[in-house]
Amino acid sequence: MRDYSITRKEGEWYDAQVTDSYGNKYQNYFEFAHEANDWIYYIWEKEEWFNSVDSQELLYRAIQQCKEIDEKNNITRIM
Repeated sequence: MRDYSITRKEGEWYDAQVTDSYGNKYQNYFEFAHEANDWIYYIWEKEEWFNSVDSQELLYRAIQQCKEIDEKNNITRIM
C-alpha cells in the first residue's frame, strides 16, 4: 500500500509524507523538492530494515550520537 505526497505552501518548506508497504507512515520537511523525492525513495528502499529494527533502540542511538557531536564541538550538555 505504498503512497506519497509532496506539498508546499508559499513561504514554507516541502512537506513530504510517505506510506510504506507495511502501512507505516512517515513525514519530513525539506527545503527542495528533489530532497523530498529522494527521501521517499530512501524510505521505500529501507522499509524492510525499518520494520526489523526496534524504534526505541534507533532513537537511543541517535540521541547518543548527537550528544557525541555536541561534546566534540564543546556545546553545553542538555541531557
